[in-house]
Amino acid sequence: MVCVVNRASSKNGTDVAQRLVYVAKDNFILKRSSQTKAYAVWVGLRNRRIWILVRVVIAMDLVVREKKSNNRQFDDYGEAFGKNDVIGCYLDLQQMEVSFAKNGKPLGLAFRIPENQRNETFYPAVVLKNAEMQFNFGKTEFKYPPKGGFIAVSNAGAGHFQPNPLASPVTNAAASKPAPNAPQAIIIEPSRELAEQTYNQIEKFRVHLSNPNVRSLLLIGGVKLEQQKNALQQGVHIVVGTPGRLEEMISSGFVQLTHCRFFVLDEADALLKQGYTDLIDRLHKQIPKITSDGRRLQMVVCSATLHAFEVKKMADRLMHFPTWVDLKGEDAVPETVHHVVCMVDPQKDTTWHNLRQHIRTDGVHSRDNVSPQNQTPETFSEAIKLLKGEYCIAAIEQHKMDRAIIFCRTKLDCDNLENYFKSRGGQRYSCVCLHGDRRPQERKQNLEMFKREQVKFLICTDVAARGLDITGLPFMINVTLPDEKSNYVHRIGRVGRAERMGLAISLVSSVPEKVWYHGEWCASRGRNCQNTNLTDVRGCCIWYNEMNLLADIEDHLNVTIQQVDKSLAVPVNDFDGKVVYGQKNINTGTGYKDHVQQLVPVVRKLTDLELQSQSLFLKRLKV
Repeated sequence: MVCVVNRASSKNGTDVAQRLVYVAKDNFILKRSSQTKAYAVWVGLRNRRIWILVRVVIAMDLVVREKKSNNRQFDDYGEAFGKNDVIGCYLDLQQMEVSFAKNGKPLGLAFRIPENQRNETFYPAVVLKNAEMQFNFGKTEFKYPPKGGFIAVSNAGAGHFQPNPLASPVTNAAASKPAPNAPQAIIIEPSRELAEQTYNQIEKFRVHLSNPNVRSLLLIGGVKLEQQKNALQQGVHIVVGTPGRLEEMISSGFVQLTHCRFFVLDEADALLKQGYTDLIDRLHKQIPKITSDGRRLQMVVCSATLHAFEVKKMADRLMHFPTWVDLKGEDAVPETVHHVVCMVDPQKDTTWHNLRQHIRTDGVHSRDNVSPQNQTPETFSEAIKLLKGEYCIAAIEQHKMDRAIIFCRTKLDCDNLENYFKSRGGQRYSCVCLHGDRRPQERKQNLEMFKREQVKFLICTDVAARGLDITGLPFMINVTLPDEKSNYVHRIGRVGRAERMGLAISLVSSVPEKVWYHGEWCASRGRNCQNTNLTDVRGCCIWYNEMNLLADIEDHLNVTIQQVDKSLAVPVNDFDGKVVYGQKNINTGTGYKDHVQQLVPVVRKLTDLELQSQSLFLKRLKV
């Protein structure tokens, strides 16, 4: 029993039970290395300030020094202690003093409590490093009984202690029962579509769980607030949401974080890139690190690029000794994916000089003198934008694509390509857009239309398409290479799933292209922005060098990506034979079958280990 002790008076006004003690038995497990400078920070009492008895061991010369610490000041005190020693901590609320004893031997006065804290509440507390400790608050007999009128904390009578609402459900049963709007798990997703996808999977698992029945809720924009508020009041265990709506509900008090035990960030790198670092930090700060039943907060971070610098930085800041689970190893292109690049060179391909019908460009060069006669970097940049629209059409025609996902760099690029497809001919190039500027209902409808094959092409940005599971995709086109090499692997990984062959085509500019780049300095954040100056002079444009990006991708994958000419025809590999993209490749050879047989015992062992680990977790889980 852990009690929080305060000074109190009896009904007749005399001070009673003013001297209390708790005794801690030290069971150190020393896990030192040659680089360890110190270990074992000891025990004290806390009341805003903290008093600590410290044992410091310097690894270099093995000098042992005993210290007492308060308010970041360390002074010599007491004597050496270690494994199997019993340290007693004495709190005298009459004399306002704190003292310690070792194996029953008093070590003398350690601290004087300021007079202005006489009526404060004092909490037993401990600070440990590489150590384990056993406590006795008086429930069992003391090995060295206290003298001088001190009594055990657990023997303090009513009126002389206050229950700690976060210490134990036994101490305060009401605190252990969460409010209806206090979920035990919060999952944050970077996009509405991914939040819906995750929520749907939870719903599928939920039907198989009972006693108690698990209740989940989806918090995203585009849904009436009253509907979500009513669901919260009926009780919820798991909340899946996007940052905007989740922050709104928490700040308004409709979602409480008091009983959150699982804090999950899905596609963490995308959340950080979207600027939600401060939000994540604020939510993590509000969530109790130890729940009412004494369990620590479990934080889970998921991403295909967990080793990104920003993700590691966040892990160092918010997580303590996290376990890294890598399910995919180094980035690699699946054998079921053919990926090629087509160079777009406006100096060699001059068809852009007299295009009668062409894609509308992003307006970066609207005030530049661009023409075939004025061969400047700006002219070639504008030519790249025109040619990529034509090459995209050529790729569709060459491979008779009837289903593909097309990645553009910006939302404006997506809109322009969608309009160009529609102008080139209705059903042949039927398409929908998926990006953050579209209304939630429209985004949901567009995604469903593509999944049901009611339209042929899904044009989207990286952020909008992150994590979406669209099966059976035969083709993917990169209109522009991503600026993150890991995102290249994500994009081409959209095809070639479920053992079906897929083709990924990337259109790569041979010259730098001037593109929009709206930073925090942009007042409109890209909406109708006309500032075409470069970012180094507070503008909203950069020169995008795809040749450098291609080199980084090839270096990252340790491959040279095959190049095709502007016809976009992909040479047939003799080993692969006839390939039908979107279907399984029947010419896999006997070696592949042998490989599967070799993996069977390994996979079976992994399955057994996973079953054991899950069973162990469920046995230890307190509901």
